[in-house]
Amino acid sequence: MRIWLVAAENGALKGGKVGGIADVIRDLPQALVACGHQVTVVTPAYGVFNKLPQARPIEDLQVRFGGTQHSVQTWQIMQTGQSPIQKSVPAVEFIAIEHALLSPKGAGVIYHDGGPTAPYAIDASRFAFFCAAVVAQVEQCQHPPDVLHLHDWHLGLLLALRHYDPSLKKIRAIRIVFTIHNLAFQGTRPLNNHESSFETWFPRLRYQGKQIGDPRYPNCVNPMATAIRLADKLNTVSPTYAREILQPNDRARGFSGGEGLEADLRAAAAENRLTGILNGCAYVNFDKSRRGGHRPGWSRLLQAIAGEKHLLKDNLTARQTLNQLPRRRPSKLLISIGRIGEQKVSLFLQPTKTHCSALEMILEQHGSTLAFIMLGSGDSELEKRLRGIASEHRNFLFLTGYSETLPELLYCAGDLFLMPSSFEPCGISQMLAMRAGQPCVAHAVGGLKDTVTHAVNGFSFGGETPSDQAENFVSSVNQALLIKSTDKGRWQKIRNNASAMRFSWEAAAATYISDLYEFTD
Repeated sequence: MRIWLVAAENGALKGGKVGGIADVIRDLPQALVACGHQVTVVTPAYGVFNKLPQARPIEDLQVRFGGTQHSVQTWQIMQTGQSPIQKSVPAVEFIAIEHALLSPKGAGVIYHDGGPTAPYAIDASRFAFFCAAVVAQVEQCQHPPDVLHLHDWHLGLLLALRHYDPSLKKIRAIRIVFTIHNLAFQGTRPLNNHESSFETWFPRLRYQGKQIGDPRYPNCVNPMATAIRLADKLNTVSPTYAREILQPNDRARGFSGGEGLEADLRAAAAENRLTGILNGCAYVNFDKSRRGGHRPGWSRLLQAIAGEKHLLKDNLTARQTLNQLPRRRPSKLLISIGRIGEQKVSLFLQPTKTHCSALEMILEQHGSTLAFIMLGSGDSELEKRLRGIASEHRNFLFLTGYSETLPELLYCAGDLFLMPSSFEPCGISQMLAMRAGQPCVAHAVGGLKDTVTHAVNGFSFGGETPSDQAENFVSSVNQALLIKSTDKGRWQKIRNNASAMRFSWEAAAATYISDLYEFTD
């Protein structure tokens, strides 16, 4: 089959990664190629991918958008390097679409939230244009794909164009599969009367508001809901998340479900259009000698952190903490790596029965025997709260920012990885930690529930309310550290079990092919 994967991110290209979508778009295509299929990945160029040394222009597209005809340049980017999935497979074709409307905030900026007064406005407009450009590419190409695989809300409106534009011919014959990565982001915008609205983007298109509208907000278009209703097949990135999103959110008990789209998702499930397929993790090029075995030395880790000048430059607390950490390795080294957002850190900051947060309780209960290193960036207010805790607890090193090399050292060096996400469609950090033989303490939701088994390859917790979950999170951390200090044999078995787990992209690709790409009407 000729398969096109279309997404906002591509981790195979320098500067193309923001979140988990990029990891999927980097690795899944390689696994599909290894199964014998022809695979093309299509993303916006953002003013940077077209300037990569291996990029070359291929054709102009004529795209109708906002009542104006636009000339759009497409670039082919030749693949270099070896696949993380297979040692030797044919190359995946990368296509980048370049136009000024795809980089309204400057070259290389993939997302921009638009601010509180116009949420999604900038990104919704750019990705609506991207959808129109991809449709034009399909209609104008000589050999269109057999399957068009779209990823997250950014591509949702492509389904509206296929459904409502009678001038389109080729795309109507193509199977369109849609992957939901995170329902919390839906791209909702007005239907009209705004420069960033559906009728402004596609003024000639006749549509039915019920099929593209948001179920909660009158006179709004919802790209995620549009795709859920109109795609031929849907999937989420773990089986448990696929079940969770059929239920409504329940904030009182800390449950994130269908985010207002549960009725549409239940309808899709009843029509046998919805499934859950767990994301994979790359293992081929991982250093096997470190998996479940030797860890980088403490002094080497501290030197590596000190070398990440950009993480320390504007962070006096982190510099002070780094200088005050003991020269000998603490007996308990905890690690967390990820985006600093409500989803990822709310349970760290959730008050417990003693009124301090779960994070503070862990730090205070173990004192100088423990060091906790957290790496990530995101929400400025949450970063501020974490820095405040770090300023009062010298066993907590909070590094704000992004590093290419430090995460791998942290995965291999830590004793216990903390991932108390309030919800988690799939998660990759827990897979990377387990791959390195570092057990995880994880909230038993979504992909975390599908990958971490309590007291077997890691530790998990639940709870009926956020307060209960925070208490159980602390208890699970304490249970894990108690086993580590008192039962070496059992601890080593848990570590070995973690490192032996295999969440392969080969298995995921086979399921995509059998359950989504090869379906019959």
